[in-house]
Amino acid sequence: MCDTYIALKNTTKDESVIFGKNSDRLGDEAQLITFAPRIKHSKGELLKCTHISIPQVSETYSIILSQPWWMWGAEMGANENGVVIGNEAVATKEPLKEKGLLGMDLLRLGLERGKSAKNSLDIIINLLEIYGQGGFHNKKGLNYHNSMIIADSKEAFVLEIAGEWWIVEFVKDYRSISNNISIRGKGDMRRQGIIEYAVKKGYCKDDKDFDFKMAFSSSPLPDRFSLDSRDGCSLNQLTINKGKITIPMMMEFLREHDVGICMHARNSQSVGSLVSHLRDDKTAIHWFTGSTVPCLSVFKPYTFPIEGQKHLDAKAYNEINPEWFWSKHSEFVQKFIKNPKKDNPERNAYYKKLRNIEINFLEQVSNLINNESIPKAKQVEKIKEINSTAWQKSEEMIKST
Repeated sequence: MCDTYIALKNTTKDESVIFGKNSDRLGDEAQLITFAPRIKHSKGELLKCTHISIPQVSETYSIILSQPWWMWGAEMGANENGVVIGNEAVATKEPLKEKGLLGMDLLRLGLERGKSAKNSLDIIINLLEIYGQGGFHNKKGLNYHNSMIIADSKEAFVLEIAGEWWIVEFVKDYRSISNNISIRGKGDMRRQGIIEYAVKKGYCKDDKDFDFKMAFSSSPLPDRFSLDSRDGCSLNQLTINKGKITIPMMMEFLREHDVGICMHARNSQSVGSLVSHLRDDKTAIHWFTGSTVPCLSVFKPYTFPIEGQKHLDAKAYNEINPEWFWSKHSEFVQKFIKNPKKDNPERNAYYKKLRNIEINFLEQVSNLINNESIPKAKQVEKIKEINSTAWQKSEEMIKST
């Protein structure tokens, strides 16, 4: 389970694009902040993804990811061109393949190869049509289909995939996706033949009756989700705040407990979070937690070039390292995980300290990037200093509290 948000310029307070996502996975599955630099590759080189290998391209862009420790792909991330992508699991009527590219592999490939959101979208669609989606998505063998939001500072797209079939919606104002198919009607782009296929399978009566959400969902879905569902709540958060959405507000959206957007269950927990601030031709800031449950975490700022900011290498790891910050933080917050809506004085005190630390970093970054007299290169150096301090403070919080 996950939730992903996008708010375009006409819906945010500073007329930027703001992206947010929680990655909800197994509570003991470490999710790491990882980085790969821009790399030139040899002709004929093969790229080993999580379950299959595909031909590599001549050059890949610099990327930063929030990556489950054991796989090649990632749940969310950004590239040096200002593209951000977040992935969701969805259930559909279409069969699940045992081998193929994971949705998270497609996400990483879109970031490594995409110059813009639209370019990344086209790349993902092309790879999907060639190799298909498939394979297990966690160590327990879970398999599912995928949806994602792909965005940059100018536009955003929702891509939803059912087996070999895909459909796209162009985001007009704001959008959220959870773990249900959500694109209505025929979308704005779709794979050729999808309507004819749906009619043949009996998913709909004819061309006029085609509605992707209703046709391809594995179980009946409501026309509109209620506000006490994650789908309905996330969209409502954006709706009632249209024109006022900020980076701190998006972080609080991800910390919502009434419907469980910030998930605390051991079998499905918010194990990593990202909020991205995308601005035309200006420094983009990507705020990662690098730790489980966003309500008990501090968002830490990153900007490109990533070198000099705390990260691990973007690769699959053989085992979980207990010395990773994610591992130590996860162990520390276990005493606070249960009953997030129930009053807990010790947790309240810890939470207040976290928020004061985070607010300070948010203010520092805001003052920095809004000061036009500071050159971009100088802004980047200052962000690196704030990133280092944010990690230092986060480490101190799980040692001394």
